[in-house]
Amino acid sequence: MRTSRTLFWILRVVALATFAYSVGGAAAGDSMSGKWLSPAASGAKKNPIAPTPDSIAAGQKIYSKTCAMCHGKSGDADGPAVIELNIHPAKLSDPQLQTESDGALFWKITTGKKPMPAYGKRLSETDRWNLVNYVRTLPKH
Repeated sequence: MRTSRTLFWILRVVALATFAYSVGGAAAGDSMSGKWLSPAASGAKKNPIAPTPDSIAAGQKIYSKTCAMCHGKSGDADGPAVIELNIHPAKLSDPQLQTESDGALFWKITTGKKPMPAYGKRLSETDRWNLVNYVRTLPKH
């Protein structure tokens, strides 16, 4: 079990490194350039999934598998891929995140922005809303 899990993470880091290399050096700068704003209609979209303990637990599971490598376990943008890939992911523990609507976060997860992949086809709509609910629980500093 431990060997297969280690192999999984090694393959994941290699895949992320390959992706980052393929998009070139502009990828890191792109994530830091200006504000990333969602379209007004997307930002106004309401979360149809209540932030219940079950939803938050489901979101945490997804976060651990798909987001923590870059955004870090507690959203401090300090995941292990940050150093390897020289990327600057959003700091989800930033209190400014509270000003983002659920719809805006959902849109960002769905569409992505280099170097962050789009999860619209990778995660179900319910999974993406659960992820929004979990991100809301991350400690803010």
